[in-house]
Amino acid sequence: MSTAEPSPADTPHEEGPGGREGATVVVVDAHTPRTLPTAPPAATPAAVVLDDLPEDRYLNRELSWLDFNARVLALAEDASLPLLERAKFLAIFASNLDEFHMVRVAGLKRRDETGLSVRSADGLSPREQLRRVSERTQEISQRHAQLFLVDVQPALEAEGVAIAEWSDLDADSRARLSEYFRDQVFPVLTPLAVDPAHPFPYISGLALNLAVTVRDAETAGERFARVKVPDNVDRFVRVQAGVEVFLPLEELIAAHLGMLFPGMEVVEQHTFRITRNADVEVEEDRDEDLLQALERELARRRFGSPVRLEVADDMTEHMLELLLRELDVNPRDVIQVPGLLDLASLMELYSVDKPHLKDPPFVPATHPAFGEREIPKSVFATLREGDVLVHHPYDSFSTSVQRFVEQAAADKNVLAIKQTLYRTSGDSPIVDALVDAAEAGKQVVALVEVKARFDEQANISWARKLEQAGVHVVYGLVGLKTHCKTCLVVRREGSTIRRYAHIGTGNYNPKTARIYEDVGLLTASPEIGRDLTELFNSLTGYSRQKEYRNLLVAPYGVRRGIVSRIQDEVAHARAGRPAGIRLKANALVDEQVIDALYRASQAGVPVDVVVRGICALRPGVAGLSENIHVRSVLGRFLEHSRVFHFLGSDECWIGSADMMHRNLDRRVEVMVQVRDPRLTSELDDMFDSLLDPSTRCWVMESDGSWTASPASGERVRDHQVQMMRQHHAAE
Repeated sequence: MSTAEPSPADTPHEEGPGGREGATVVVVDAHTPRTLPTAPPAATPAAVVLDDLPEDRYLNRELSWLDFNARVLALAEDASLPLLERAKFLAIFASNLDEFHMVRVAGLKRRDETGLSVRSADGLSPREQLRRVSERTQEISQRHAQLFLVDVQPALEAEGVAIAEWSDLDADSRARLSEYFRDQVFPVLTPLAVDPAHPFPYISGLALNLAVTVRDAETAGERFARVKVPDNVDRFVRVQAGVEVFLPLEELIAAHLGMLFPGMEVVEQHTFRITRNADVEVEEDRDEDLLQALERELARRRFGSPVRLEVADDMTEHMLELLLRELDVNPRDVIQVPGLLDLASLMELYSVDKPHLKDPPFVPATHPAFGEREIPKSVFATLREGDVLVHHPYDSFSTSVQRFVEQAAADKNVLAIKQTLYRTSGDSPIVDALVDAAEAGKQVVALVEVKARFDEQANISWARKLEQAGVHVVYGLVGLKTHCKTCLVVRREGSTIRRYAHIGTGNYNPKTARIYEDVGLLTASPEIGRDLTELFNSLTGYSRQKEYRNLLVAPYGVRRGIVSRIQDEVAHARAGRPAGIRLKANALVDEQVIDALYRASQAGVPVDVVVRGICALRPGVAGLSENIHVRSVLGRFLEHSRVFHFLGSDECWIGSADMMHRNLDRRVEVMVQVRDPRLTSELDDMFDSLLDPSTRCWVMESDGSWTASPASGERVRDHQVQMMRQHHAAE
């Protein structure tokens, strides 16, 4: 259903660079600073001596991201998909592009304006990247708007879901909507005039606005005014109960501007929208209280510098020049949009009662290990019999991972629960279970990452709720985000203590677990239990643990561990033994990992990469990467899992880390080895399905372009549909 981290979802987000090199500080209860060493700085491409590898071996990550969003747009263009699903992908595209500008484009602008000459891995300066990003954004934004206007909107109207204009409505409909305007909308509007006594108002980021010119009937003087379209009222107003005809809220306001400016003549009005820098920076080592520091920065977020101005394509030159001058926007950052602005709001229309215009409902299956029995067995008893690999959304989150935490909270023999929380849902049963456990007298530790972008305020609220219940809340390592997905349960069983664990690739969020594809390992392995105990000690105390038995942990060990295993495959190939690498991730950007894969290809190791979003590696280049194949699978569910299989060594790893600088250098990430042959076989089956030649996907060419595959007319299979069938057949 989704193709990007939800934002405002889990959003859901490609996060920009953050953190600092040098010493870091652990903040316990947000007050006590503790110093721990950070990982050494990662070698930059220029610092790595690889004379025999070409300089142009990397693709630009920003342009690669825009290519990813173009693939999302291609889903909206796919006429074989149900119509409201296509509208949903239009909304996802728009939301993705908003976040890209708020974070990535904002970062490039900051570097350019401050004169930083740091070039990207492909050799481009910030200014050159901004130019290319602007050109590509203009292109796909126009394609996006035209697709809605010319294709999707008329098709929706033919199915009885119409977006009307005020001029289309009959007298009765206008009368009803005028009453609604007077009662529900007019009281919350605040027209802001601009004149010598009223400076140009501050325009908040992502708000939809009307730019209005009014004329004084007595003096004939013209004045500018701005009216903000309220974001706490539905964007699409139903014209009549029981009928799926909607009027955009800005149309309703525009039709009643006379009520806002009585005695004035409305000369012109146009919609516009500004996007601002939303990258929060907290000087963590200078602030005693991380929560208070973060709250201050969140309050400043809406005052960030402008990075994009979207305007209706009928806006006059005079009005546009005024906005550019007053908002201090570069003309190259203007996007002229035909039709409606902010198509992310199309998600509102998805709720209409038209099931034939949507994908059939999908109900996740209960994993066979946790299925109904005549005498139900606890999760702990199941895990004592062997490890369990869960694959969401095909395997139910609520009857596996959520049940694991809830049973731990209710079990009188459980002594302690330790858990990381990066993003969770608004009414989180996981948080409720931790609260219940603490109130029952168990030792509960929750590491809440309050710096999870665009979820900061929600996580601050969860942190305070947990603290009030007696949970030991830790806010992580200063300079590092804690992104790992781990839960450790300590249970007394007779005279012994046994540890149970979950390590996954996705957040502890039951809502996104229904639309995000993720895998997780549930285990009673003593080695993994000891590893997680040591990891939590390093997150909450003074431990300097860097080496683990069955884990790779960033910022110390993930890159080193992955590169080392790639090199092992090279050794297998050179010795004439079987070798191969299968890699699935959201992004592949890290230069050291990419160069190791190039080396593997040169040694004859076949490398298959399945990447959802950014890929800076060039596949299929003679003498460099002819043994590397890259494909991208997008669809109903967001492909979110990170899985590595090193075939020569027969090692399978899953975890939270993408192959990006931020994950490998500025985050606490965990990858765990899946050892049970039953479970590695399941991961192999997943790869076999993803890599099947008939699976619908996009294949990456050596120049960075993407080609839809299979070719038109060939047999096409849908990987996600196949996974749904397999898991329900196994239930």
